[in-house]
Amino acid sequence: MLLGSYDLRQPLGIYWTPSPIFLHERECPYTETVDAVAPIVHANPLVSVRAYDADHLCLYDLGRVCPGGDVAEPLRRALDDSRTLFVNIHTARPGCLLSRVERVTD
Repeated sequence: MLLGSYDLRQPLGIYWTPSPIFLHERECPYTETVDAVAPIVHANPLVSVRAYDADHLCLYDLGRVCPGGDVAEPLRRALDDSRTLFVNIHTARPGCLLSRVERVTD
């Protein structure tokens, strides 16, 4: 197994953190979806929803830790807040990035 580190593009500044890279035995394509939560989020027993504003500052009042299957409500709450630029969803214990979420504009 080869373990590497991925430098997250955002957030910048004091909330920036590296995240591990896990290599799969078989190819797994990159995906972008609209109005759907990544299956890996739902599969995790505990996730951290972290909302960030345009200055890449964490919006602590919107942050939540919950089971992956219950992520819809805290994610919706963060995206409904006009201060939110993007949301990162991490595993709650080790802190690995699972998904980045952005508001879709028409």
